[in-house]
Amino acid sequence: MSYFAAAVVRVEGGWTAAEVNLRGATDVDDVADRLRDVEPDADVSLLFVEADDTYLVILRLDEGEDLRIFGSDSAYAEESRLGALLVGDLKTSVTGLDDTEESRPAGGAGEESDQPAVDPEADPVGDADILADLGVSAQKLLRLCAHEGMLPADVTAEVCQVLGCADEVEELREV
Repeated sequence: MSYFAAAVVRVEGGWTAAEVNLRGATDVDDVADRLRDVEPDADVSLLFVEADDTYLVILRLDEGEDLRIFGSDSAYAEESRLGALLVGDLKTSVTGLDDTEESRPAGGAGEESDQPAVDPEADPVGDADILADLGVSAQKLLRLCAHEGMLPADVTAEVCQVLGCADEVEELREV
């Protein structure tokens, strides 16, 4: 199974990005250590792991602590050793969903209500609210992951566009 792992870290001067090698990682704490090593003094560190154009996992550390994880589909844990390492221990339900204004259809018709919040084929796991304070609500993240035809790289690009670090991640892909 192939993967792309991009760390995006925020420090005083803005966002920087670096590719992270996850080969030989022994557990999720080892992965978190590799994310910390990108920039030990980062305010926010995010790791986007895209696997086989099918799965997306986002890891987050705030000031190097409090690891939070979101996985687009629990099936990734069954598909690969890396998937088991990243999402194997997560509960099978998504957290961070509450009945907010954004999650309710606004007055009937609209593109938001036409798209299911969660892909019926997928089983997202972990903390969908992982990026809410950065401008990507749980509902938006789940909608992006559920959108037909969206690859994990597309979801990462959309999220990074909101965060303001899309160019940095795109540069990593071009290398």
